[in-house]
Amino acid sequence: MLNPFPDLLVYSMLAPFILRVVAGLIFIDLGVLLFKNEKARWTASLSSLNIPRPKVAAQILGIVEIIGGIMLILGFYTQIAALLLVIFTFAETYLEYKDPTLLKRNFVFYILLFAITLSLLLSGAGAFAIDIPL
Repeated sequence: MLNPFPDLLVYSMLAPFILRVVAGLIFIDLGVLLFKNEKARWTASLSSLNIPRPKVAAQILGIVEIIGGIMLILGFYTQIAALLLVIFTFAETYLEYKDPTLLKRNFVFYILLFAITLSLLLSGAGAFAIDIPL
C-alpha cells in the first residue's frame, strides 16, 4: 500500500526527537516529584519489596531519572539513557501492577512511557542530538 503522505517522510528524523524531548521532560518531572511530594510513598513501596535502605534507593532512582531525562533532552548517549530508563520504567510498572495504591499514576501511563523509551532504545536519538549515528 502506498503511503498517503510521502512528502512527510522527509521529517522522519523528527519523530525520535519529539519522543525523547517529551520523555525527558516526563522523567525530569518524575525525578523531582520523587524528591518532593512522593518521597514517603516511594520509600514505603521500596521497603515493601524488601529493598535494603529504601530511602537511599529512592534518592538514587530520583537522581537517575533526572539525569536520564536531561540526557534524553540533549540527545547525549540516548540509547544508554533509554536502556536505563526502560529498566526503571519496567520496574515502576511492576510496582504499579502489584499495588496500585502506592503510586499516583496509573498502569497505562507506565506502559506508554515504557513504549516511548523502548522506541528510543531501538531507533536512536533522531534529529538535533549530540549522538552521531554511525
